[in-house]
Amino acid sequence: MQLFAPVDDLRGVGSKTAEILKKYGIRTVRDFFYNLPKDYDNYEKPVSISKIRPGKVVIRGKIDQLSARRAKRRNLSIVEGIISDGTGSIKVVWFNQNYRIKQFDPDKEYYFTGSYELKNGRYSLMSPSAALVSDIDPSAGLNPVYVAHGSLKSTDFRRLVTKSRDRFNEIPDFLPTVPKGVRKSALFNVHFPKSLEDIQKSRDYLAYEELFELILAAKLNRRENEKLKAMEIPFDLAKIQEFIKKLPFKLTDAQKKASWEIFQDMERATPMNRLLQGDVGSGKTMVAAMSAYEAIMSGAQVALLAPTAILATQHYENLKDLLEQFKITVALLTGATKDKRNLKDNIHDGKINFVIGTHALLTDDTEFKNLGLVIIDEQHRFGVEQRQRLALKSPAGLAPHLLAMTATPIPRSLQLTVFGDLSVSVLNQLPKGRRPITTRILSELEMREKLYPMLLDTVRAGQQAYWICKAIDDDSRSETISVKSRRDKLKREFPKLKIEFLHGRMKPAEKDEIMEQFSQGKIDILVSTTVVEVGVDVPNASLMVIENAELYGLAQLHQLRGRVGRGDKASFCYLLTSNDSRPSRRLLELEKSSDGFYLAEVDLKMRGPGEIYGSLQHGALDLRIATLTDTKLIYRAQNDVAKFLENPENLVKWKELMQGITKYQQITTLN
Repeated sequence: MQLFAPVDDLRGVGSKTAEILKKYGIRTVRDFFYNLPKDYDNYEKPVSISKIRPGKVVIRGKIDQLSARRAKRRNLSIVEGIISDGTGSIKVVWFNQNYRIKQFDPDKEYYFTGSYELKNGRYSLMSPSAALVSDIDPSAGLNPVYVAHGSLKSTDFRRLVTKSRDRFNEIPDFLPTVPKGVRKSALFNVHFPKSLEDIQKSRDYLAYEELFELILAAKLNRRENEKLKAMEIPFDLAKIQEFIKKLPFKLTDAQKKASWEIFQDMERATPMNRLLQGDVGSGKTMVAAMSAYEAIMSGAQVALLAPTAILATQHYENLKDLLEQFKITVALLTGATKDKRNLKDNIHDGKINFVIGTHALLTDDTEFKNLGLVIIDEQHRFGVEQRQRLALKSPAGLAPHLLAMTATPIPRSLQLTVFGDLSVSVLNQLPKGRRPITTRILSELEMREKLYPMLLDTVRAGQQAYWICKAIDDDSRSETISVKSRRDKLKREFPKLKIEFLHGRMKPAEKDEIMEQFSQGKIDILVSTTVVEVGVDVPNASLMVIENAELYGLAQLHQLRGRVGRGDKASFCYLLTSNDSRPSRRLLELEKSSDGFYLAEVDLKMRGPGEIYGSLQHGALDLRIATLTDTKLIYRAQNDVAKFLENPENLVKWKELMQGITKYQQITTLN
């Protein structure tokens, strides 16, 4: 079987279906077979309504009394009805699914699968899936439930997979470390299970397969990096001591340790490939400055790449005065820089020691005389290709040392697995004077009574606030409110305040202008999407509101919270929930802890690595099954990868494996 053949090679997949599948990342036959069920329904033993209990249930019954209405508090449609089975009746509710009104025949029976729970003081079946009894063979046991993609529902995927049932026998072996036939059996049983044991065994194998690929990619990246040569930058204790004496504050022990690890790396002839991770406000920039100073004192040029012009400008303003005391020339290169040609000539001639900039550093006509160190701030904001383009600007035959910085703490288990032997430095201390941020959870019902007075008091005290929204545009199918709509609502509530909005689809110049106004205190409340997650410091901002907080990952919530608390004022973060149910565990964890590393571990256990890693790199880890908390499986995969690499022929023989790990190699590399 040609697993990398187009998906429309499969029976039943026509051109229109193929276009929909490709839109959602299912481009090949391999992608199709690995589009795994998210859950399973068991129609053999539906529960009678007279014996129903809270939790996930399957009910067989008829439905009538369907009606639709609009919610008063938000842009939300609600469809309600009554399900009966002869033993009793229950209420059923769907949100933003108006098509349900015309979906059902009151004379026919359906299987309804959903969660029976308390909502607004009454038990209801919430947003269940529905299938005609006549379409289901209850003796089939476990029926897979797939994620819907566009117009393709779960039943459509089930039909397509069934049409390809005989093709599973053609699936070739994938890993040399498992018995023959295990892979095709695992994929078949996960789509056509006969028992829960079948599903678990299949998922165990597929999890191992994912971890094997990921760890192999990281090891190969490390091997390639070790083949490169770099400028050797000797450690000079006297010069570093002179630099530290000029600092207006005392370094933390964590900053000293990280700096020493970097200095040792740069002394070697192999290029440094180090990730500097630290919680918000932990002093990463100063560690980077010390590293740049050490490199420049040895005759190298240094480039610092930042994701936005305003952040690049902030770095430039913060570092220029400090470094120029040592006769180091510092320049700023962004799209708005005037007389670029003259500046680039000076960079080419080596007259500029330290260049701080944005994507303008990546253009072909930006050439360096002796680039020895590249520092990338929030390196996940740049693609692999962009990072490589900057690395290629070093002298012929030499690769620059690379220091990447991130403010998203990475769990240790994720470091060891994803990055293999990558060097990681951790800043787990905050400088003296940083005040903790008080975090509180509020429901929308409490917004007017508790939050609005706090907003007004904050602005009256001469301080500013962020208000984070999930959406850029209003959508009738969602409970979320757009940044513009929230800005307009706040303006009606506080007509005397200066309130603006910001989002990622605005032009770069517009975004920079808004952030500049906010930085200068000309905007009281900035309503924004997560585009401000990594941005310029605004010490005067002391209040953060995150709307629909339950829709964000824990790591991202912590990042957003870190936008405040950067000055000497007491700061607050309000997590606004859109429903009346008990707050989720991740919100409760965020409320009680400000330790980013602890929260990252919690997030990994609750959500898996995709959310965390997706925020770290250009691309997503996209592990479907594996969990990086399964230490036994990780250990087994690591040992098997080591044995696999002992035989160089394996890298040629197992072609599909080597082709499949390309995406992981791009994600797990820093250069």
